[in-house]
Amino acid sequence: MTFRANHQPLLSGNKTNNMNKKDDSGLISPPQTQLGSLFEHYKNGRLSDAEKLSLDIIQDFPKHQFAWKILATVLRRTGRKSEAVAAYETIVALSPQDAGAHNNLGNTLKALGRLDEAEASYNHAIALKPNFAEAHNNLGSTLKALGRLDEAEASYNHAIALKPNFAEAHYNLGNTLKDQGRLDEAEASYNHTIALKPNFAEAHFNLGITLKDQGRLDEAEASYNHTIALKPEDFKTHNHLLMCLFLQDKKSVFFDELDYLIDQDKASAIIGSLTCRSALKYGLKKPNIFCTKPLNYVLHNDLNTRYDFEKIFVKKAKSILNENRISNRRQPLLVNGNQTSGNIFDIKSDDTKEIQNIIRVEIEKYLEKFKSSEEGLIKKIPTNYSLYGWLISMKSGGNLKPHIHTEGWLSGSIYISVPRKLNVDSGNLVVSLGEENDSIGKRKNEKKTINVVTGSMVLFPASLMHYTIPFESEEERIVLAFDVK
Repeated sequence: MTFRANHQPLLSGNKTNNMNKKDDSGLISPPQTQLGSLFEHYKNGRLSDAEKLSLDIIQDFPKHQFAWKILATVLRRTGRKSEAVAAYETIVALSPQDAGAHNNLGNTLKALGRLDEAEASYNHAIALKPNFAEAHNNLGSTLKALGRLDEAEASYNHAIALKPNFAEAHYNLGNTLKDQGRLDEAEASYNHTIALKPNFAEAHFNLGITLKDQGRLDEAEASYNHTIALKPEDFKTHNHLLMCLFLQDKKSVFFDELDYLIDQDKASAIIGSLTCRSALKYGLKKPNIFCTKPLNYVLHNDLNTRYDFEKIFVKKAKSILNENRISNRRQPLLVNGNQTSGNIFDIKSDDTKEIQNIIRVEIEKYLEKFKSSEEGLIKKIPTNYSLYGWLISMKSGGNLKPHIHTEGWLSGSIYISVPRKLNVDSGNLVVSLGEENDSIGKRKNEKKTINVVTGSMVLFPASLMHYTIPFESEEERIVLAFDVK
């Protein structure tokens, strides 16, 4: 998702007047030469010098907005987001009518995952300046992250109405339309973005995703290749190109791309999955830098014996679903069910804090269990990971078709509510090396069926194909699914 900062000058209003005014303390403002040096440091990327000089100025002139704005921007650019928030809050307090400052405060709050506060900041900026296209776009990004897709779409359209050539707003609109399953409209938005900004690599990539979802694999391949031409080292695009080549049965080009990725020694779920699947399909085994034997790394635990499952998981999940504030996203793999949009752990960070802590504890136990493994899944997993989660609810006959989680490292599912089983495997989870039609000749698609019940937690490599068996009960089936990214 592209985020747009305020393009107004760092110092709002009349620069000369602000520089010549007396501070409220009665002191004269900093000399013009000192302010000029501050701006030169910032403009030329000497951020450490800019920070030091802005702090010196603020020490003597604590209400000097220009110095505060430079400081806030430097803090944000150097990754000290919490400190940047405090600086932007000071700017807003000094100049409550500065729409740009409210917008930039919103950007920094969103980067910290403080989405409700970011939404309020953008709304404040828009109230002060209704034609502020960047703020409408940024509000849309926050609403999308909050899972409120219809409102996000409206904000992007407002930004585009104010600024028709706003490429980032067209791109963000495309992402929202894609999540809503409106693929033709999403495609049009991405094409509009590319017409405005031909070198917008992310737009080419997401156009490829949209074309692939429509089954237009040759066009998707062209979009991925265009992305790679713009960003040759874009590992994620190479992964999706590999998937596209496999689905088109372009054996020679597929193995060229797989060999290239193996040589890069960068493990991913897609590479792990397609190394297994291509061995089934073509009988040619390649080194699997993600996980050679992923079925050995499936772990099924009963959380009922470890935690107050009803209080911590069931009540929280049902409360979130009953609120109906989070939009459902398009999920063509899901039969007779719905999936929430956005990252539930960001959207409901307070409500899910205990759940997140438990998941992290269980992940550490998983890694400890397999710590002696030489698999890339264990040895290469990042120490600083994030959790991305969503809720799935199904009605009678519901099931999830075979798929992998392309962006994950480990995948997991916590079974909030599993209806009474009318057949022995009703609603159970199946994990496998590939799809059934991958197996050619005598090569066997190995699989495991996991008997899940309310309270079950399953952790497994994200490279494993997985699906659920349909269930017949009239009760609702609820699962909290998540990825370790």
